[in-house]
Amino acid sequence: MKLHPLLFLVGFSATPLVAKEVQISAVDSPKAEAGEDKAKSDKSVNDDLARLESLNKLDAEKLTRETTELREEIARLKLDRDLITARLALESAKRDEAVKDAVAEAKTKIAELSRESEFARIKSEKLSFELKSVQSETAMELVRLQSEIETIQVGAKRESFVDIDPVYLEQPLRDDGVLVISDRRIPLNGLISSTTADYITDRIDFWNNHDKKLPIFIVIDECPGGSVMAGYRILKAMETSEAPVHVVVKSFAASMAACITTLAEESYAYPNAIILHHQISSQIAFARLNLTQQKEFYQESQRWWERLAEPVAKKMGITTEDFIEQMYSKSTSGDWSEFGDGAKELKWVKHIVEGIVESAINVNPDVSDKSKKEKDALVEQTDPEGKAFAYLPRLSPKDVYFLYNPDSYYRLR
Repeated sequence: MKLHPLLFLVGFSATPLVAKEVQISAVDSPKAEAGEDKAKSDKSVNDDLARLESLNKLDAEKLTRETTELREEIARLKLDRDLITARLALESAKRDEAVKDAVAEAKTKIAELSRESEFARIKSEKLSFELKSVQSETAMELVRLQSEIETIQVGAKRESFVDIDPVYLEQPLRDDGVLVISDRRIPLNGLISSTTADYITDRIDFWNNHDKKLPIFIVIDECPGGSVMAGYRILKAMETSEAPVHVVVKSFAASMAACITTLAEESYAYPNAIILHHQISSQIAFARLNLTQQKEFYQESQRWWERLAEPVAKKMGITTEDFIEQMYSKSTSGDWSEFGDGAKELKWVKHIVEGIVESAINVNPDVSDKSKKEKDALVEQTDPEGKAFAYLPRLSPKDVYFLYNPDSYYRLR
């Protein structure tokens, strides 16, 4: 209980205050007629003081009682606090024990998981090692098998090559009539075109840059001729070549190819090879040209004929007129063809050879000519009557078929 400040002051200092007031009253009362009033006043003061003292005592007792109660409350609170503290300590101890148990259990679990994890890791590493071992063994086996396959393939390829070097002779025609051709050879087959001229002239230049003494061989299997402009480019490349250019005819050289053969410094042919000369001709249909155009075309052709026929006729030792006359004396078409031995007498070819050695062929033709064989293979068909047959390949103009064909299985297109 909270005490009023004034009561607390009066309760503890009432006596000194009354004495002082009495002393003041005794000093300050000089008049006698005031004595009675003074006595009344003192009594009133004393009564007040007694009353105040009584109140102070009551308040003091009340304060003591309240203080006692407060102390009891404080003691009780302390007991409650101690009880709570004890409970908290007990609960904390229980929690600590539970935590310790949980930690111990967790550590045990972690240790167990660690052991399991380590076991799993070791097992995984073992499996990985075993897998790598199997993979390595498999890879080694594959490498071994691949090596065996490659060895077989290389061996097969190796069998397709011959350990020989080309033979290079400045005079390639041997005394036995056999011509020896090196790898400095350029094939001339099929129609002569601008592409053909590029192919041949580029190689003439290349072999010149490689060696200017050894001969270059233009080898003709079958060539029906072609563009006079492209052929003329080939002739000029042959003329300006520092390395000698030798032309070899194995089967058939006609028209522009015949000019190239005849005008070569060195030329060779098999006895049964055919060389054919004729006048310049064209596939242009004159029905589509007027007379002036026909005249212009004739004059243009005549100029080309003079440039090509005159050198050939000169080599033969005749005039161009004699050349034309002899052409038409041989056939109404003007196609003058001769076998190799007859062509030599006419100076269309310089040498007749009994054999040709291709010294640079060091690859099995069954491998190198596979695409050509597939191209030339006959394809069996069935005609409307249900009979099987196969078309024969187209022959060169001077060639013929000589075969036994009683059932007409082989047919011409």
